[in-house]
Amino acid sequence: MTTRRTFINLLGGAAASWPFGSVAQQPAMPVIGFLSSGSSNAYEQYAVGFRQGLKESGYVEGQNVAIEYRWGNGHYDLLPALAADLVRRQVAVIVASGGPPPALAARAATFTIPIVFSSVDEPIKLGLVASLNRPGGNATGMSLFRKELVSKQLELLRDMVPKAEVIAVLVNPANRQSDGYIGDIREAILVLQRQLKILNASTEAEINASFPAIVEQGGGALIITADTLFNNQRNQLAALANRYLLPTVSQFREFAAAGGLMSYGTNVADVYHQVGVYTGRILNGDRPADLPVMRPTKFDVVINLKTAKALGITVPPSLLARADEVIE
Repeated sequence: MTTRRTFINLLGGAAASWPFGSVAQQPAMPVIGFLSSGSSNAYEQYAVGFRQGLKESGYVEGQNVAIEYRWGNGHYDLLPALAADLVRRQVAVIVASGGPPPALAARAATFTIPIVFSSVDEPIKLGLVASLNRPGGNATGMSLFRKELVSKQLELLRDMVPKAEVIAVLVNPANRQSDGYIGDIREAILVLQRQLKILNASTEAEINASFPAIVEQGGGALIITADTLFNNQRNQLAALANRYLLPTVSQFREFAAAGGLMSYGTNVADVYHQVGVYTGRILNGDRPADLPVMRPTKFDVVINLKTAKALGITVPPSLLARADEVIE
């Protein structure tokens, strides 16, 4: 009797541990691995676009697809281990969000699991794809126009503060794109005949220290380069820019919304929408090798008029007319 009861108990425990799908003979729900160099708080504003893109391909999170999130929180050194964890879990697709670091970490972890990256400039040079039209491997996604973005941001600063002779640029040396940003900015600033000051910051403390350094070096305006850390710390950056009376431009709309002077960049919600569409297509059987790398089509100029007044800046009417959004 004891043996029989033990066997029944073991059988019951085993049945309870079986996945529901194996009992009911239902197909397993596909799992998306979402690898980000950012934080869950920063991503939430883009999640709507991503989920809408998935929905257009027939997938709704929690209903017929699951998402495993892995956040680097601005620490690029954590990404390889996070990517390896998603590979061990045998996810169906890895979405690499937040610039080249997560995309490169995912690619280093797997050459078989499909990867959809967002916000990557020069994916061919980075070895993520063979070409934009025919990626040829297990990765595809969205590529940015970094050089054009940088030139446009410099022009906006020139029009907003024409007397600023020295333009400072804040970069994160931990970001592999920082050298490319510096090269593009050096090239663009020659056309405007302005001086350039480069400042590095890869921690919150270094961000704090950079602003008095900018003022000491005569900086009259500031460009904050696109970086996950800077996006996460946009409230800190906006507060510092206003404290030190520095007209500042960022790529992310959220910087202007946090109190920064202005932003110019891709419409990030639209980027994530397109990434969601590609992710759904891959779940439906398309191969990344056959999906062309996308380029953004929506770009926004956002001006915080309240901040401009606090800085003593009169925004030129021509600049206001070009703005896609004015925050008052």
